[in-house]
Amino acid sequence: MPTCARDRLLQAAEDLFYAEGIQAVGVERLLATSGVGRASFYRHFAGKDSLVSAVLRRRDEHWRAWLEGAVTAHGGGPLAVFDALAEGADDPGFRGCAFINAMAETASPHSDVYRLATEHKSRVVGFLNHLIEEAGHPRHQELAEQFALLVDGAIVTAMREQTGDPARRARKIAELLLA
Repeated sequence: MPTCARDRLLQAAEDLFYAEGIQAVGVERLLATSGVGRASFYRHFAGKDSLVSAVLRRRDEHWRAWLEGAVTAHGGGPLAVFDALAEGADDPGFRGCAFINAMAETASPHSDVYRLATEHKSRVVGFLNHLIEEAGHPRHQELAEQFALLVDGAIVTAMREQTGDPARRARKIAELLLA
């Protein structure tokens, strides 16, 4: 359990935003859940928007670290991404991609949320590119972009179906792309 007010706010916001949505969670609820007072909240964040941005930056770091670890645990290589996603989607707390969800809730494509989501997706493509290049595929950048489409599609479909099966189906398509 985080001890400092800023960390408690970030953890409460990350948990609540992912489970219920950014728009559904107000500042009062964040304060009550985190146990942080209003004055302390505004010492750390200019408002809810700056908290959302901080949560997304933190989520990016944590999720990518999880993905790298899960890919390694599944034997490494580009196809292990889909094994990791299937495992994640089988978790009862799975609610899809925090970045896709945040973009869906945000009206402006010029917002900080869109910028942070775009940066996150670019870093994921970079990770995929690295895995595919390390596996010796000459068209690694093109394949990384195609894998990213499969990843996002598998995540959204897994959210709808409430199972990791879409990631397992996406893995089969990825195998064809690598052949």
